[in-house]
Amino acid sequence: MRLTQRATLLAATATAAAAVLAATGTASAAPSVSAAGQSGRDAAVSRAVALVAAHAAELGYSSAQGLAVRDVLIDRDGTQHVRFDRTYRGLSVLGGDLVVHSARGGAYLGADRASQATISVRSLRPSVSAARAADIAADQQTDGRATTSSPRLVVDAAQGAPALAWESVVKGTRADRTPSELHVVVDATTGAVRYSWDAIETGVADDTGFFVGTVDLTTTLSGGTYQLKDPSRGNNYTTDMNNGTTGNGTLFTDADDIWGNGTLTNRQTVAVDAQYGVAETWDYYLNVHGRNGIANDGKGAYNRVHYDSGYNNAFWSDSCFCMTYGDGDGTSFNPFTELDVAGHEMSHGVTSRTAGLSYRRESGGLNESTSDIFGSLVEFYANNAVDVPDYLIGEKLRKTGVPLRYMDKPSKDGRSADCWSKTVGSLDVHYSSGVGNHFFYLLAEGSGAKTINGVAYNSPTCNGSTVTGIGNAAAGKIWYRALTTYMTSSTNYAGARTASLNAAADLYGSGSAQYNAVAAAWSAVNVT
Repeated sequence: MRLTQRATLLAATATAAAAVLAATGTASAAPSVSAAGQSGRDAAVSRAVALVAAHAAELGYSSAQGLAVRDVLIDRDGTQHVRFDRTYRGLSVLGGDLVVHSARGGAYLGADRASQATISVRSLRPSVSAARAADIAADQQTDGRATTSSPRLVVDAAQGAPALAWESVVKGTRADRTPSELHVVVDATTGAVRYSWDAIETGVADDTGFFVGTVDLTTTLSGGTYQLKDPSRGNNYTTDMNNGTTGNGTLFTDADDIWGNGTLTNRQTVAVDAQYGVAETWDYYLNVHGRNGIANDGKGAYNRVHYDSGYNNAFWSDSCFCMTYGDGDGTSFNPFTELDVAGHEMSHGVTSRTAGLSYRRESGGLNESTSDIFGSLVEFYANNAVDVPDYLIGEKLRKTGVPLRYMDKPSKDGRSADCWSKTVGSLDVHYSSGVGNHFFYLLAEGSGAKTINGVAYNSPTCNGSTVTGIGNAAAGKIWYRALTTYMTSSTNYAGARTASLNAAADLYGSGSAQYNAVAAAWSAVNVT
């Protein structure tokens, strides 16, 4: 599956952070308010700023840099975790993000940094013009219909030594008709392409869907007509794209509040699947992790169904904060509104609002793996009798019934990696994700043969060990905390091991059975 994800800076509007934002000249949506309240968040931000200054040498911070708040987490025991994006002399720093941890009493507990480099460049004067950088970026997109945004000057610390660079976004259409938003980073001194990534990430009551059967949906009555909009979950809603590819679509409405009939001749049927998917994903994150919506701001996302004609994919886009589903070609693929697809794609939105895992190399594999993990956990949370939960990804999409991916033994798809190696980062992110998927399955269910909900699994280990699982509830809590509290944009598999061990220690104690299981599961996929 693929998705769309665009990096966004969330800057606090609180007075306590005003000086931080003034230094950057950057402003955007405020981070969500936690149970601690806005005053508690303001105090956490002020404390974190002071701690960065006090530990400037350790964190590679200088007076030339600014900080913009992306997220604030305050644990029940008062421990605070403030995530910042960084600027250098007013320019955004790619790979400059960091998370500052402090105890309730203010003691510095450390920090996690995306880049260990000292953020500095010799000059802010580019040798390569913006127009030339745009041309170089455009050459990376082979679609003749592509358009290139005006490049923005940045400091790139995400790969190699920090350098002045141009970042362009080239919008086009892939061969499979999925939209493309290719971010191309061009060295502003040499004109070399440093790297690129696509921000579109894909994956691929009496209301009756195609996949989920008869379910109850919460809708809105407006002017005597029912809207497929859920006021109890941030106004999540679903629109009909009418087989087009542009615009937001038309909101589904109905006279009697009975949606779909389970057949694809009724256009509401897949809308039921999509609306159910966003509702269950919302409930999973809220009730299990205390996260109030994808962005943790209480605001809903929306679905666009019937995208294009015969389109075999689905994707999440941060630019519209929405899910988009194709109907499938009807020959090889069904519609893409399956429940774990919804959980997968919307979890890309959660990742973008938290760790912001870069969609390339090992961090890209972790990004995809995170969506597979939470897509599966949404299935288990929903526990729908028609779409029985499993550790198979997209198992209902193909007409043949062959899943897109397998979590117990990822290599069963013929492409994904079971075990970490030095070359795993060179794989497509949908296949390097196998290492993370395999780790999570082992952590949740353990190694060897096992039957769950009628599905037979047989998960090997890469080191010949035997792993005992701790259940997917505990495993999911560990992964969520690792993602939201310790991972950064550049986290690789070794970093994910450290992050998940820290998370397990926080939740269950260092040396606990859960902590030891995390260590054992990582060793079992060759991450030590």
